[in-house]
Parts: sequence; structure tokens; C-alpha cells
Amino acid sequence: MNSLGLSLIFKMGCLCSKETIVINDRKYTVLEHLGEGGFSTVLLVEDCTLHKKYAIKKITCHGPEDQRLAVKEVEYHSIVRHPNVIELIDSTHQGTADPVVNATSEVLLVLPYYHKGTLAQELERRSKYNEYMGSIEILNMFLLICEGIKAFHETKPEPLAHRDLKTANIALGDGNVPIIMDLGSVAPARVKVCGNQAAHSLQELAAERCSMPYRAPELFNVESYCMVDERTDIWSLGCILYAMCYFKSPFDTVYERGDSVALAVISANITFSENAPYNEDMQNLILMMLKVNPMERPYIYSVIESAHEVLSRLEGRV
Repeated sequence: MNSLGLSLIFKMGCLCSKETIVINDRKYTVLEHLGEGGFSTVLLVEDCTLHKKYAIKKITCHGPEDQRLAVKEVEYHSIVRHPNVIELIDSTHQGTADPVVNATSEVLLVLPYYHKGTLAQELERRSKYNEYMGSIEILNMFLLICEGIKAFHETKPEPLAHRDLKTANIALGDGNVPIIMDLGSVAPARVKVCGNQAAHSLQELAAERCSMPYRAPELFNVESYCMVDERTDIWSLGCILYAMCYFKSPFDTVYERGDSVALAVISANITFSENAPYNEDMQNLILMMLKVNPMERPYIYSVIESAHEVLSRLEGRV
């Protein structure tokens, strides 16, 4: 992936010298260099006045298209405002990218720092001890993630899709409240694909920006004439709910073995561990989202309604 997953905010790196960064007259001291990807670096910083920790995502742009995407990322933060979506605290844009003279520009995003880490890290910790989360806890957390995604799907004048939903892109706030982060892959949700070139472009973009074990089938093999919509995110939500129950996406093991994730996703042969303490209602909720044909997949409203129904039945048994 060319965009650095914001999950790197939570990985401990080497200590850096006390470099300072100034963004719109506010000064930040760099505490740690947390990681870097194709075009971006994430730093743990402290506000020199407030002495509060933040994360700064520094996106390096090598050309006008990089610059456009980075500026769009900032714009999407201002469009999608929700308690379960990461807040952009501040941002700035420095320089102009010009590949002819090898000049780069930078877009800097100041973001909250979540010391509890990500849902992926929490699930990895739990997997070592087979420490399953309770069904009610899972559904309450999942519904908050869904509410955050609904904010993307309800934007006007057209819906947006996150396009890289995964457990590593969900931070855990106070009380383990899930926060959807990394808006680097966000795009208009509804794409009318007309012709081979358009199909190839969308497939390439998905390969670059959407993590394989959570990527919807229609993005692996984009048809020449089709409509792609916000239900790409619903597939990813199904993978997230599966991971919350069984510690990993249903396609993580395939990916780790080096086998074809595309083939596994398109065949969608989903199996459930018999050792896990989850009933058929939970499994059916997962399968409802993991429909290979996107036209058979529900919209976010139906997912929320079904999750509430399962939760009500579980709470009725307590």
C-alpha cells in the first residue's frame, strides 16, 4: 500500500532528536518517529504549549496527483464529522510538487493520539490466550463502527466510501470506544465503470489503497461495465465483525500463507471455529455482509437494524 496506515501511530519506534514542527503558529516537539510508508511518515509529538500528545501524519507529494489526493484527505476530514471517526485537529500544506525539477511538497495532518492502540492490536493480544470477547460487547462496539461508516455513506451531495476498513484502522479510545481512522483511501462511493480502461484504473487504485484481507470481491476483478457503490465497505465490515469474534479476518490466513486472496474472496468459503462462543445469529450477521455479489449485500441501515435485533435477543437472554 502506498498510503501509510495510521495504525503505525501506535508502533513504538526509535527515539528521535528533539526536532520541532510548526503548524499554523503552533509548535510541536517530535517524541518518536513511529513509522513510514510509501508517501507518509507518522510522528508522535507533544504540543509545546499544552504538553499534550498528538500524532502528525506527514504526507510527501511527488507530483500533482499525490498533492491532489493528500489535499482531498484533509477535505474528507472536514466533510465527515462523527464521534466514531478520527478528528483532524489541524493541517497545513507546504511547497509545490513538481516532478520536472524533482520538487516535493508536504501535507501535514495533526491527529489525536490513542494510547490504547488499535482493534487489531487488541485482537492479537487476545488471540494469544484465546480470550474471546463477549457477544454483547462485540455488538455494542460493532454498532459504533457502523454508525461511523453511516456518516461516510450519508454525505451530500454524494456518498463516500472509506475503502480501507480493517481492524488496524480502528483506534480504541477511552472505554474502548472504536474510532475509524486513516482517510487516505476515502473516495466517492458510487463509481460507474464504463470500459476496460476505467475498470483497470479502479482495480489498480484498489490494489494500491485497499488491504487485501478486507477488500471486497468486486475490487479484485473490476468488470468493464458495472456500478461499484458503498457496499464495498459492507464487505469490509463483515470481515471486521468476523475478526472481532475469531481474532482475524476470514482471509488473513490465506494472505499469511501467500495463497491467492482474490480466489479465496471470490469463492467466499467462510468457515467458523466451533470453539468460539458465538451463536448462529452472530454467524448469520457476518454472512449477510459477506455476499460475493454486491447487489445482494445490504446497505449500512439494514446492517445496523440486524445488529440491533441480534443484540436485543442476546440481552433478552441475560
